[in-house]
Amino acid sequence: MKSGFVAVAGKPNVGKSTLINALMKRKVVIVSDKPQTTRNRINCILTGKDFQIVFTDTPGIHKPLHKLGEYMVKIAVRAMQGVDLILFVVDASEGFGKPEAYVARYIEEAKVDTILVINKIDLVKDREVCQRIENMAKTYTTQIVDAVCCSSITGENLDVLLQKILDRLPEGPQYYPEDMVTDRPLEFMIAELIREKIFNLTSQEVPHSTGVSVDALEERENGVVYILATIYVERDSQKGIIIGKGGRMIKEIGTLSRKDIEFLLGRRVFLELRVKTKEKWRNRDSIILSTFGLRSDLD
Repeated sequence: MKSGFVAVAGKPNVGKSTLINALMKRKVVIVSDKPQTTRNRINCILTGKDFQIVFTDTPGIHKPLHKLGEYMVKIAVRAMQGVDLILFVVDASEGFGKPEAYVARYIEEAKVDTILVINKIDLVKDREVCQRIENMAKTYTTQIVDAVCCSSITGENLDVLLQKILDRLPEGPQYYPEDMVTDRPLEFMIAELIREKIFNLTSQEVPHSTGVSVDALEERENGVVYILATIYVERDSQKGIIIGKGGRMIKEIGTLSRKDIEFLLGRRVFLELRVKTKEKWRNRDSIILSTFGLRSDLD
């Protein structure tokens, strides 16, 4: 039995979560086309006949503009410590620049064997870019032991990447039951699905200014699962956008979220959403750590 923990690191919006979902062959973590979608450390468990890989999805490493951003970077950096392997994900279409160098420095400090994953190669015609990115990455960190060019969207070379991961993992125990795909509680997963819809349906600063908490989760006598969730925003104007004209936006968020939650639970769901304004919550420690569960990510 081979097993181990693999941290997936990179700057925001390089496709870390999409890569994990592709390797898992199912949707476990939320995705959007906007940077900084992932805020928490999420363990995603891939179990095979003779292996178990625990992928740790992390927030994108960036230079933070507020306390929430500071905590996200701390979570990502801490997730790289003490793992068996790091996947350093770089966007092939964007190349290797200052943001990648910033991430590479943290990888160098972690002193963990690292596979450079050059993702999104379906977006480039010149495949020689892969070698240029690898050469640049190695000038910033000595931890790179291998490199793979792949595409999370087309699936190209994902089997190669998976084999390279397994080659680097030690023999070890099965850490989680074979039917478990994440160690996160149900309330967290539901909140993430709702937040994903907000990211996909709204624009500019609105999605980044929102947070979601699940306040009630109970099964009713008729077999329907009742869920009450609160969407927090920083300004009343954002609250108006989330609700939408005539309540259209909040209804669409609810409808799309309910479908995904019902698929997750395999049960009928009644989802009630409410919206509250918490001014400047992204700079308030108590809300960041307690309401949105980041405290446990820093333990």
